[in-house]
Amino acid sequence: MPRTGRTIVDDARQGVPHGTPALERLLRPIDAASRQVARVAMLLAYLLMAVMVFEVVARYGLARPTIWAFDVSYMLNGSLFALGLAWTLRAGEHVRIDFLSTQLPRRLQNGILAAVYGTLVLPAVGWLALSAFRTALRAWRTGEVEAVSPWAPLMWPFYAVLAAGLIVLALQLVAETLRHLTAAARG
Repeated sequence: MPRTGRTIVDDARQGVPHGTPALERLLRPIDAASRQVARVAMLLAYLLMAVMVFEVVARYGLARPTIWAFDVSYMLNGSLFALGLAWTLRAGEHVRIDFLSTQLPRRLQNGILAAVYGTLVLPAVGWLALSAFRTALRAWRTGEVEAVSPWAPLMWPFYAVLAAGLIVLALQLVAETLRHLTAAARG
């Protein structure tokens, strides 16, 4: 296959499918879920900015700092990070050190990514998602609050959002693994 100067990461960034049309139709709901969850993350970024501006005005303009801004800011920041992971993977925007892999044939690149995603990353993310889900469930059942915060917010909503982000990331990893496997098999 002649080199085009483009890598599989470039294809992902431009939305070039790696799988067959039937596979892409099958994986479309996962991509849509990743996109929707990322849109929620974008909204949370605006909310985080509003909370920070409010806290700065309250603290320095009115000399009345809030007791909740720190907790809300770290929960929003963690949530938008977790909710953006899956779409970032789909868009090919995760940080990569690919100066060597880009020199390999595309079929081998796809095979390597399929192997890494399917055997290393997916099991790890699946385990994290399950752990986060269990933590959220435990926090909901026990009414866990942030122990070191004077505001003491309930923790289960934050844990549940982290679990949701990790679950969608695991689904997107399945989709990307299948895409790369198909592309490697097709050459």
